[in-house]
Amino acid sequence: MRVVIDTNVFVSAALKQTSVPAIAIDAVEQHGVFLKSVATEQRWLQSSELVEVTERVNICRDPTDDKFLEVALNGHADFVVSGDADLLTLNPFRQIAILSPAAFLAVLAG
Repeated sequence: MRVVIDTNVFVSAALKQTSVPAIAIDAVEQHGVFLKSVATEQRWLQSSELVEVTERVNICRDPTDDKFLEVALNGHADFVVSGDADLLTLNPFRQIAILSPAAFLAVLAG
C-alpha cells in the first residue's frame, strides 16, 4: 500500500500519540510505504520513498496543496490521508482515494 500523508495529519499525530491521525500513521508504517517529493520531504519521515514529480497538477482550490496530489499521482499512491477540506473535496482524485485519518482506518479495518 502506497500512501501520501498530508502535513496536518503528521502535526496532529505529533500532538497526541493516541489520536486517530497517529493511529493512521502507525497503520501505514506497519502495512505500507509513505510517499514524498522534494517539495514535501522536509515534513516527512525518514522511511518515506522519494517520488520524482514529472507530472504537475493545478486542481486544488488551495494551490499549496497541489504538491500532495502530485506526489500521489507520480508515486502511484493508493491513498492520500488528509484532514484538509481542500483535498478531501477532491476524493477521488484520478482513482486515488483521499480520506480523513478515520476513514482511512475504516478502510484498513475492512
